[in-house]
Amino acid sequence: MTQAALNNAFNTPRPHVALDGDVDPALAQGLLSMVINEDTEGLYCCEATFGNWGTTDGTAGFLYFDRNVFNFGRRLSIDVGDENSPMEIFNGRITALEGRFPQQSPAELLILAEDNLQDLRMVRRSRSFDNNSVSDIISTIANEHGLDAEVDVSGPQYPVLTQVNQSDLAFIRQCARDVDAEIWIQDGVLHAQQRTRRRRDEVTLTFGQALFEFSVTADLAQQRTSLVVNGWDVERKEAISHSADSSILQNELNGGSSGGQLLNDVFGERKDSVVHQISSSAIEAQHAAEAGYRRIARRFLTGQGIAEGNGLIRAGTHLQLEDLGPLFSGSYYVTEVTHIFDQEKGYRTFFQVERPGLGAN
Repeated sequence: MTQAALNNAFNTPRPHVALDGDVDPALAQGLLSMVINEDTEGLYCCEATFGNWGTTDGTAGFLYFDRNVFNFGRRLSIDVGDENSPMEIFNGRITALEGRFPQQSPAELLILAEDNLQDLRMVRRSRSFDNNSVSDIISTIANEHGLDAEVDVSGPQYPVLTQVNQSDLAFIRQCARDVDAEIWIQDGVLHAQQRTRRRRDEVTLTFGQALFEFSVTADLAQQRTSLVVNGWDVERKEAISHSADSSILQNELNGGSSGGQLLNDVFGERKDSVVHQISSSAIEAQHAAEAGYRRIARRFLTGQGIAEGNGLIRAGTHLQLEDLGPLFSGSYYVTEVTHIFDQEKGYRTFFQVERPGLGAN
C-alpha cells in the first residue's frame, strides 16, 4: 500500500449509518466493514458488518438478534464525509441478515440491502408492448412499481417489444441497452438516460496522491472497424441495412485514436454484423447499430483502480486521471464502483472505467 493509502486509513472518518432516516452514532461505532457496489446496469447493493456482542442493561449477550434494530425491509442509508456536509453513498432496504460466529472474535451480524430496483428484480413476467418507445416502456414499468420516472431517452417507436420470462429489471436493462441508455435510482426516482447525455461531476485523481493504484489495457482483440445491422421494412417491403463506425464517437475521443481506427491501420478492415436480431425500420436499425458499436468501441481501454474514499465517484462519473503518461492520462467513464470501509485500511473506493480513445488528454 502507498504512503498516501496508509495515511488515509488513519484519517478517514467512519461512515454514518441511519435506519429509516434516523442516524445512530452507536451503529457507526459498531460498523466493522462495509462494501457498497454500483454499476451502470442499475441496482445498488450494500453489505455492512456490525459487531453483535456487547452489554445491554448490564447483561452481556447478542445485540441485534431481537430484530428491533436490524429487520427485513427497514431502510438503511450510509453517508460519508464531514458531519456538516455528509454525502449519501447508499440508500436501500434490508433484504438479508447473516449471523457470523468467528472462532476467535466476537459474533457479527452482516446486513445485506438493495436499492428500490429490487422491486423490479423480484417481478418476472411474459408480455408484449405494442407501438411503444423505450421511454414509454420504462415509464410504464416505473409506474407499475409506484416509482416516479425521469426518462431522457431518444429512440424509435417499436411495433412490438416482448418481455419473455424476464424480470422487469432485466427487461428495462435490455431495452435501455438497445438505445445506448443507462438506468439508476436516485432519491426514490427511476432515471433512464442515454449515456452521451448523462452528466455527473467530473472527479480528478492524480496517481501517487488520491489515486493509489491503477491498471489499464488497450486491447484491439474485440474491436471492429464497423458494425452492420440488417432488417426488413414490412410496410415498404424492402431490405434494411445500417452500418456504424468510429465516426459516431468523435465527441467521446477527446483527440485520441479509436480502437477501430488503429485496428484498420494495423490489421485492415474488420467488419462485424448483428445476426440475432432483425430490425423492422431504418431508424430501428440505426439505433441498434450505433448502440452496439458504441458498446464495443468504449471497451477499447479498460482499467481498474483504487482511490482515496470519495463519495463523488459513482457509476456514470467521468474521472480525470493524471500523471499516467501520454497514452493513458485523461478522462475515463466509470462503469462500476465499490466503496469499501474496514477497520484496517479505512475508507477506499475501487472503480472500473473504460474509454474509446488512446492517447487522449
